[in-house]
Amino acid sequence: MLRPVASLRRVQCLLLVLALFCLIDKPAAAAEEVPIDRTELPVRAPWRPPIRTLDARDAKAPPLFRVEAPKDAPNVVIILVDDLGFGGTSACGGVIPTPTFDRLARGGLLYNQFHSTALCSPSRQALKTGRNHHSCNQAKITEVATSFPGATGQLPNDVASIGEILRLNGYSTSAFGKWHETAVWEISPSGPMTRWPNMSGFDEFYGFMGGETNQWSPSIYHNQNPIDAPDDPDYHFMNDMTTKAINWMRFQQSLTPDKPFLMYFAPGAVHAPHHVPKKYIDQFAGQFDEGWDEIRERIYRRQLELGVIPEGTKLADKPEAIQDWDTLSADEKKLFARQAEVFAGFLHMTDVEIGRLVDAIEEMGELDNTLIFYIAGDNGTSAEGGMNGLYNEMTYFNEEPQGSNVEFMLKYYDEWGSPSTYPHMAAGWAVCFDSPFMWTKQIASNYGGTRQGLAVHWPKGIKSQGELRTQWHHLIDVVPTILEATGLPEPRVVNGAPQRPIEGVSMLYSFNEAEAADRHTIQYFEMFGNRGLYYDGWFAGTVHVDPWNNPTHTFAEDTWELYHVAEDFSMTNDLSAEHPEKLKELQELFLAEAVKYKVLPLDDRRAELFDPKRAGRPDLMFGRKTLTLYQGMGALLENDFINVKNTSFEIVSEIDTSGKDTQGVIVQQAGRFGGWSLYVQDGKPAFAYNYLGLKTFIAEGDSPLPEGKATVTLDFAYDGGKPGSGGTATLMVDGKKVGSVRVEKTEPGVFSADETANVGIDRETPVVEYTTPHGEFTGTVDKVTISLK
Repeated sequence: MLRPVASLRRVQCLLLVLALFCLIDKPAAAAEEVPIDRTELPVRAPWRPPIRTLDARDAKAPPLFRVEAPKDAPNVVIILVDDLGFGGTSACGGVIPTPTFDRLARGGLLYNQFHSTALCSPSRQALKTGRNHHSCNQAKITEVATSFPGATGQLPNDVASIGEILRLNGYSTSAFGKWHETAVWEISPSGPMTRWPNMSGFDEFYGFMGGETNQWSPSIYHNQNPIDAPDDPDYHFMNDMTTKAINWMRFQQSLTPDKPFLMYFAPGAVHAPHHVPKKYIDQFAGQFDEGWDEIRERIYRRQLELGVIPEGTKLADKPEAIQDWDTLSADEKKLFARQAEVFAGFLHMTDVEIGRLVDAIEEMGELDNTLIFYIAGDNGTSAEGGMNGLYNEMTYFNEEPQGSNVEFMLKYYDEWGSPSTYPHMAAGWAVCFDSPFMWTKQIASNYGGTRQGLAVHWPKGIKSQGELRTQWHHLIDVVPTILEATGLPEPRVVNGAPQRPIEGVSMLYSFNEAEAADRHTIQYFEMFGNRGLYYDGWFAGTVHVDPWNNPTHTFAEDTWELYHVAEDFSMTNDLSAEHPEKLKELQELFLAEAVKYKVLPLDDRRAELFDPKRAGRPDLMFGRKTLTLYQGMGALLENDFINVKNTSFEIVSEIDTSGKDTQGVIVQQAGRFGGWSLYVQDGKPAFAYNYLGLKTFIAEGDSPLPEGKATVTLDFAYDGGKPGSGGTATLMVDGKKVGSVRVEKTEPGVFSADETANVGIDRETPVVEYTTPHGEFTGTVDKVTISLK
């Protein structure tokens, strides 16, 4: 007699065997009907019973499991222009033609209450994740990350990007242009690569990793590989990235026409440097001679006429620091008008290139089922050029006053925007192009820093055409909108990591219901201590620090303002004195949201945070006194290279030469607008220190190098004292002094935002003019050691 437990086990085994045979007998098609769970990514393949047939000829193979996008899911294209405020596009009343933005708005929808975070990196993370920027650990730009939660600059594993979500749901994915989301100490061949574009969900990447690039000589990556721009006098990165994006899209659709694609298209324009071909600049000759006050008024009047701002909206006052145009000198007016002409040409060119992209989508027959978000700005227009603008933006970061001297800059009037400049414009134009609001980029507590024009185009999904949408929305609402439009659920788990819930709300409800009630009813804002809160038609905020100044008071001393933005579109009527109880309510709500989303502690430091030690973030060179490099090493951004600023240092290079015929770079850092190079010219060793493109100090050897092995040494004796002091550069060959030069001033803060350090070549722009292309070294560099003293 069987015992009860054994009997039960035998019955269970028999039932399991019967179930297996039942499954095996089912046709393969039945397996396809098993629903898949898209809330856990990657999607798990359905379970298959074991095959018991010996010979493959006698068995029917089950269908290969593939993850495909939902049927008829649209392509998705996200276009994000850089550093452009609400009054920038012609559809939003601007004076600069943006025909592509206007075309998409006419064929779809224009949103006039759409918002950013007020700064580059935070806006990009919020856009691509659907979470607030502090939830993405991106409190500010990556270059000033700290170790505080919410500010580390490292996207956490519980926040997946829309690229990764769509890629794991059967989309082809790509990103072109500006990235600016990877922690600065991770942008090197040592990685980790987990937060680079390819491992953040984008199969294809072509662009630059930092916050800006020289449009004529960019620092480009194709996926994880640095590449050099072609030697073409007509080359421009905006044109190049558009061509690369079109080619990828055509290739993808030719091979897999039934597979939808996601494209993130993020030009470096119109962020400084304002680089643009002369033919675009010439189109705007004389159009800004009236000045920023009259042009701002004109934009405001056009906004009223077009209906993109409500009737009765007032034009906000300018910040006190912005001078009236009529009070400027003739030289100031001439220079500043030229700056605006170049900016206008840059914006118009950008929109024209985006038009090429949209045309290519249409030519492939994909426009009707492509959901396009054209976001005109990741923040307000930039006032970081200061009161006068800048010939070389790096002069600002190194506190060099000559870089913003009007008389000096006028020497570059005809060259403004060309490869010989690295320019930015005066802050008065930023306020102008942010009409009808008061403030600019960085001011998260005013809509001038956060209000962006948005055109949404999707003929298959949007019945309305050319209509205005007034619902209040934010960058974090784009991801949930895409998920709803594609029929995909919000994932609970991605790559094994449980996900933080998406913090935005879908905008899809407003696509075909113009009068639909707002669904995004509360939103905090914070940037460098400028902070505020939107809540159900009200906004409370404080301007803690201007874009062109350092903080002058504590957070406790800030003055808050209160606006009923449901009735006061441009924030001109401060109601804080009339409704103190409402102000207190919103201040308390801000603190609650700040705790919830890792906003605290507030941090208004600026220059200090560029120093990794003071900021408390990792640095590849911490504790390092030496760095040894070999031939072929390079493309190293400044944050991943030994810091030779404000210190004495020595460079010892072991090279093999052909004597007097040897030419080219041994080792160098940065380029035309600031940097240094140890090189060989006509067989003689030389060292050049280029101070911000203003003056270059050169030490030259007195005789050619010997043939064969040689040790070329550069000793830099720093004077000490305040940062940016001078020093003496001494050249030696095999231990013997062969030349020296007195360097009157050095760069204390930064050489370049995007140019790199290299052995045996000078990428991007040259520190000094060489006799070989890009200063390619004609000998052999065995080893270079840089030592700090």
